Parts: sequence; C-alpha cells; structure tokens
Amino acid sequence: MPHWVEVLPQFLLACLILAALPGPATALFLQRALRDGRRAGLAAVAGNEIGVFAWTLAGGAGLSVLLVANRYLNTAVHVVGAVVLIWLGVQAWRGAKDDREFGATMTGLLPSGRTPGSAFRASLVSIAANPKAAVFGLTILPQFLPATGPVLPTVLILAVIQLVIDTAWCVGVVVAADKAGGWLRRTGIRQRVERALGAILVALGLGLAADAR
Repeated sequence: MPHWVEVLPQFLLACLILAALPGPATALFLQRALRDGRRAGLAAVAGNEIGVFAWTLAGGAGLSVLLVANRYLNTAVHVVGAVVLIWLGVQAWRGAKDDREFGATMTGLLPSGRTPGSAFRASLVSIAANPKAAVFGLTILPQFLPATGPVLPTVLILAVIQLVIDTAWCVGVVVAADKAGGWLRRTGIRQRVERALGAILVALGLGLAADAR
C-alpha cells in the first residue's frame, strides 16, 4: 500500500482543520467578495491557492528538513508567525470599531483595486506572508512523509489533496458571503464577525508561540 494512502485519514483531518481556521486570507476573501462581488472573491481564492500549493511543495522539498535540523531557525519561524497572527488579530479587533468596510484594517496594505485581477494580486501578496500556510507546509506536512524511499511522489499527491480541500472550502466561503452580503454589511454583524476573527487569530498566534518553546 502506498505511504500516502496509509496517512490519508489523518492528513485529510489536518487539511480540514487548516481550511476551517480563519486567517488573513479569510478576511481578504470576505472583503473582496462583499466589496467587489463574487468574481473578485473567487479571484482572491485562486491567488491564495497558488500560494498554498507553493508552501506545501516548499515544505516537502527540503525547507522543512532545514528547520528540523536548525532549532533556532525553527523557533524563529514560529515566533515570527505568532507575532504576525497576534498583530493581525489585534488589528481586526480594533478595526471592528471603525465605520469602514469589512477587513479594511487587515488588508489595507495590499493592492486595493476593485477588479478580479487586483484581488488575485492582493491574495498572492497575502499568502506569501501567511504564517498559517507557512507553518503547515514547513512543520506539519513533513510529519506525513515517508521516512525512507522517494518523497517527491508523496509530496505531490498530498499537495494536490490539500489544494482540492482548501479550494472547496474557500470557494464556499466566497459564495456564502456573496449570498449573505446584505446581512454581513450591517455594522453590528460586521463588528461581531471581525472581533471573532481577531480573537481567533490571537489565539492561533499564542498557540504558535507556545509551540516554539
């Protein structure tokens, strides 16, 4: 039996948890879908998934081995990721008080055009510095790779599986946001969603910081 089949149940669970955990990409999808429409939201998803696939391949290609071998570098990746997540969480919480569009405080430094192309580019920039995607690709994925024998085939198969799961979830988020746009644009609802997102990001950051010890 191929190794990837043996680890598939646990890997599917890890992918589902990763996809469901909200992060900076979730804020970007919601913002672009609510502000610019479904096409822009889906374009943001496309950019995000390219980055997710790249991080997964990078983890399987050997960067994860470097992190495992260098304890200080591994700790640095966790600490930087934790700081970014906590900062984004605090920004989301504080931004909930502003009378601005959803996710403005978390996506203000990204390309701001209103076309699907702008949403795609903003998503590529966002995923390049997304600590959640980086940590999965560099520290979690390697746990599912074979200890001996060829690794590349397993990396490619697992990366494609993660891509399919993550894409399906993110497309669902965009479609749901587009259909519930009027409800989500209400000031009280937007504030509650942004505060919940901020609290989750801070919790994820604290958990990542704890793993660095």
